[in-house]
Amino acid sequence: MIRIRRLHNTVLPADRDAISQVQEIFRQNFQDVASYAEKIPGLLDHPFRQGYQSFLLVCETGLGRVTGFALFLHFPEIDSSLLDFLAVRRDIRGGGLGSTLYEAMREFLRDIKSRGLYMECLPDAPAVVRDRALLDENRRRLSFYERYGARPIVNTEFETPIGESAAPYLLFDGLGRTEPLGRGECRAAIRLILRRKYSHLVGPDYIERVVESVIDSPVRLRPPRYARSTIESAPVRRGRLAKPFAMVVSPHHKLHHVQDRGYVERPARVEAIQEALAKLDLFETVAPKHFGDEQIRAVHDGRFVTYLHDVCAKISTKRPVYPYVFPIRRPERRPKDLALRAGYYCIDTFTPLDGNAYVAARSAVDVALTAAGEVLAGRRVAYAVCRPPGHHAERGVFGGFCYFNNAAIAAQQLSRHGKVAMLDVDFHHGNGAQDIFYTRSDVLTVSIHGHPNYAYPYFSGFADELGEGEGKGFNRNYPLPENADEKVYFEALDAATAQVRRFKPVFLVVCLGLDTMRGDPTGAFGLTAVAMKRMGARIAALAMPTLVVQEGGYSLRNLKRGVAAFFEGLAEEPMIGPLPAGKKK
Repeated sequence: MIRIRRLHNTVLPADRDAISQVQEIFRQNFQDVASYAEKIPGLLDHPFRQGYQSFLLVCETGLGRVTGFALFLHFPEIDSSLLDFLAVRRDIRGGGLGSTLYEAMREFLRDIKSRGLYMECLPDAPAVVRDRALLDENRRRLSFYERYGARPIVNTEFETPIGESAAPYLLFDGLGRTEPLGRGECRAAIRLILRRKYSHLVGPDYIERVVESVIDSPVRLRPPRYARSTIESAPVRRGRLAKPFAMVVSPHHKLHHVQDRGYVERPARVEAIQEALAKLDLFETVAPKHFGDEQIRAVHDGRFVTYLHDVCAKISTKRPVYPYVFPIRRPERRPKDLALRAGYYCIDTFTPLDGNAYVAARSAVDVALTAAGEVLAGRRVAYAVCRPPGHHAERGVFGGFCYFNNAAIAAQQLSRHGKVAMLDVDFHHGNGAQDIFYTRSDVLTVSIHGHPNYAYPYFSGFADELGEGEGKGFNRNYPLPENADEKVYFEALDAATAQVRRFKPVFLVVCLGLDTMRGDPTGAFGLTAVAMKRMGARIAALAMPTLVVQEGGYSLRNLKRGVAAFFEGLAEEPMIGPLPAGKKK
């Protein structure tokens, strides 16, 4: 089994290994410019340093062996792209890997709304290329691209040699568009290609001479030489590229179905989310894996974990236990009766224990850890649709519909590979992560929420709670007034994301609550679906490997509209770094 995915940078170990294999394949195929392979990591880590955004797609086996790659550039000023290099391993013959990679690249460029793909190919004219083997290779390459309607642009001086070597043709692939290539569009593309890629070889006079030589409108492409029929621009095939986002859901969430009146944390929430996201074509659904208890006990007190397991095993699912006695928490005075002890481990009176609560909470942990594994394996965004939610669960207590802190457990797992920032955008304070990481400096916890003077959980979430010991300064709260509007909310979000940027984490964990939307039965903000899309785009602009963990949100209508809008925003391609001086998108 093979998959084609995008590599964003050198942050993740899995991606660094894949880039190293790309460099090996590059040296195999392009020996004359082998030193260029050393530039590839920098092109990804600093994608606008040269004035264009660099993209890298790799084709790899299930065991992580890279079999081919496509490196291409995008010029945002003109929304057009340039194929830099495409190659497969020398020891691979047949199998159509080159075609699969090229089609995946076309799919990707269509998704980012590129108006066309330019590429350079050495000529197929015998009078220019005397070496028969090289001539045959050039003809095969031009024949390959011609199948997609990509043909050389003719009647220009682009093919003017710079030195003694033959100059390449400039090909154009319209990526399935029906509109012909206009003179102005082609001139702008040639000017950028020559300035940004070849300014070290050619001067301004050469560049302008080539640009001014484009006189046809529409621009003419060479008639087909190899295809049996003329294809102006082949349609873009879909399904070659791995989905950019992974979604993990467990069917065991349905076991946790408290049917008491007023209990809004219900199974229909997950169904509403799945229904909404099925329309976006962004997600690959991944089945959850099962993990041991050690990940849970790395975050939660072992006695608390044992208690949840034991009490749920002894309670009938038809008669849930609601905590109602809350003793001062002294280790030597824990009630012996398991049902009475619920108040010792709980922070409210509305989070019940029953025979299925532990199983469902345990499966939600598996969902979060599986999604974290997707991020570690190179997935840019993974969505853990956790139910029951978890962000109110502290080290040794449960509450707020939460039993285990799914996001904190996943963050702990990710923290073994680099610093983690947790951004909680649920209406209610993320007291669980604050409690768990309050003394640590490797995990930044940031929460935007209703002020604890009026919003659950009431006892935490104040702005002066900044962390303790080594964790001093690594916990930030942004409590907002009741009925805060979008202006107030986004001022807080901008401040929160600025904190994340300054922290420079390897991973971002977003605790997503849709209870910030207008009409939620548990919230008091008025965010709209448009605001949720803006929120997703702001978070996407952080350009970090991101795990999104589902928390609150109890209006089914809001869940459908809000979650779709949020991920549409999160899917927007972030602009990493500034455009060259004087250029605006």
